[in-house]
Amino acid sequence: MNIGEILQGFGFEGKLIAYKPYGSGHINDTYLLEFDVGAAEVQKLVLQRLNHIIFTKPREVMANILAVTSYLRERIIEQGGDPERETLNVIPAVSGESYFVDEEGNYWRTYHHVKDTISFDQVEDKQDFYESAYAFGNFQSLLLEYPADTLYETIPKFHDTKARFQKFQEAVLKDACGRAEEVQAEIDFVLARQDISEVFGDLLAKGEIPLRVTHNDTKLNNVLFDIKTRKGICVVDLDTVMPGFAAHDFGDAIRFGANTGAEDEKDLSKISCDLELFEVYTEGYLKGCGGKLSDKEVETLPMGAKVMSFECGMRFLTDYLEGDHYFKIHREGQNLDRCRTQFKLVEDMEQKWIQMNEIVASKR
Repeated sequence: MNIGEILQGFGFEGKLIAYKPYGSGHINDTYLLEFDVGAAEVQKLVLQRLNHIIFTKPREVMANILAVTSYLRERIIEQGGDPERETLNVIPAVSGESYFVDEEGNYWRTYHHVKDTISFDQVEDKQDFYESAYAFGNFQSLLLEYPADTLYETIPKFHDTKARFQKFQEAVLKDACGRAEEVQAEIDFVLARQDISEVFGDLLAKGEIPLRVTHNDTKLNNVLFDIKTRKGICVVDLDTVMPGFAAHDFGDAIRFGANTGAEDEKDLSKISCDLELFEVYTEGYLKGCGGKLSDKEVETLPMGAKVMSFECGMRFLTDYLEGDHYFKIHREGQNLDRCRTQFKLVEDMEQKWIQMNEIVASKR
């Protein structure tokens, strides 16, 4: 990283006094920059290198982010909120673009650092999970009237479960690494649930649910919490903001946050969907949405959790069959373990299906 070139490209105010890696993200390279701007004041900025291998059209990613954050800023001001803390604020480059391209072709962007905030990688307290749910629900509510179809698909067919199923079938047939025979039980698990992959596409085609502006990566650590009040105040990591379904955002959060075990846990007896956390998240999310989702969308929230767990497990299995080229692994068989935890989660949800639906119905 040529920090001098980047500083020149953005024309930051003040003197750089420190910069260091920041956050726990695995996709982009992120740094916290500190500038002496005089009068004993230090300004903090967040600098990121956008991973253009995963996001092959970085200009479209930044167009989405600029459009959505500008819209959020207006809505937050209308509601009497603080737009400096409740949404990301992009700092333009000297060129006027929302990004800077260095001599090596890397795309860089900067945001104002949201002061006095903290984030969490795992659910430490159910109230934190509730706050993250409220934040993502509010995010959905604020963007309800934004025309979703005007946004770019930053990763085409990202949560198109039917397309993921087809890709899985191709990987099984090709069996590039000769691994299919050893995972026949997992392959059969997917094939027996093909109908899951078609649920939301069918609902959209029938006009029963709308496309929404969705975040598509609703992990706990993508919400910033006020360090004093512990309230979720700002949704971050907007690279995958694009058209989608509200139930997908809800479901991905449940898949990640209500799972009682680690994503790559080998002991499947430790894996289940914690119904208490499911209820906590459901309440927070629906309150954050402020009653703005349709009855059908609310009804499909449990299915969102099931579909996202199934889809993620299928993606891990596909990657394992193809040679572990997409998801980073730190040991042999890690993607297979990840796949098995997601499928165990699906099975557990199937056993708790009546309770999950009753919980959602009770929170309307």
